[in-house]
Amino acid sequence: MTDIRSRDPQTAAAHAQVLVESLPWIKKFRNKIMVIKFGGNAMVDESLFQAFAEDIIYLRYAGICPIIVHGGGPQISRMLGRLGIESEFRGGYRVTTPETMDVVRMVLTGQVNPKLVDEINQHEPLAVGMSGEDGGLFTAKRRPPVEINGERVDLGLVGDITAVRPAIVEAVVEKQMIPVVSSIAPDIAEPGQSLNVNADAAAAALASALGAEKLLILTDVDGLYANWPDPDSLVSSMSVGELKQLLPSLESGMIPKVRACVDAVDAGVRKAAIIDGRKPHSVLLEILTDSGIGTEIVPDSPVPVKTSSIPVIAR
Repeated sequence: MTDIRSRDPQTAAAHAQVLVESLPWIKKFRNKIMVIKFGGNAMVDESLFQAFAEDIIYLRYAGICPIIVHGGGPQISRMLGRLGIESEFRGGYRVTTPETMDVVRMVLTGQVNPKLVDEINQHEPLAVGMSGEDGGLFTAKRRPPVEINGERVDLGLVGDITAVRPAIVEAVVEKQMIPVVSSIAPDIAEPGQSLNVNADAAAAALASALGAEKLLILTDVDGLYANWPDPDSLVSSMSVGELKQLLPSLESGMIPKVRACVDAVDAGVRKAAIIDGRKPHSVLLEILTDSGIGTEIVPDSPVPVKTSSIPVIAR
């Protein structure tokens, strides 16, 4: 029997236009590294989780090199609640006791990372899971007490990255596979001790070490607003200098994300972007469309000047 398909010329033409619009971006970013911090609501909404995996596979088949860095805040909080351990946040960071750190490590390396790897590999077995502890990828030091609203606060086993050894990630990328990295790092001062590293900061450090073309931070807002909560004040693009001026006025939860973008662009990453992970296929919308999505952060000068304080350890 002849297969007669119903065709809608307008819909087909719209689909073709989308593909044509993506072509120059695919050409521009082919073989370029994109570091993507995965987090927020997209981590707990199954449809968004699946859409994210589809985006990553699409990028890989388009010749772009995606690298994922993830946290797992909602999952960690949920597990802590099940175990009767209180979750405490100060200045946008989780206060991490030794008991909490055990849960953080268990959830990130034992649940979130394998689930994300598995979701990507449902399409093609290309994802490789690892943590910042593997192959000496990250080293970190415990953060000293910080001042928050006039009070000195000890965040516990929260770490700041001191060095990056990207060889293990580069080896995976060279095999045309997709690294999926959880944000845990060994304590440089205390062998055997793991530290909870903010995933935004980890993504920025890795993007900087790899000379990434772009850093994407997925979050639960549309982007940055010049006058929050006015929806018309959403900023589509701003320079690092402008972002630094805006930083003191931001809510505490947004500060680590903004600092990550600033650090990455200051260290030579060509662009960074804060995008809304609640929107299906937000990664593709940001990378492969003319209008993009969210807020893009660019250097003050046309050519980024590297000023990173985190050393990169060669092979």
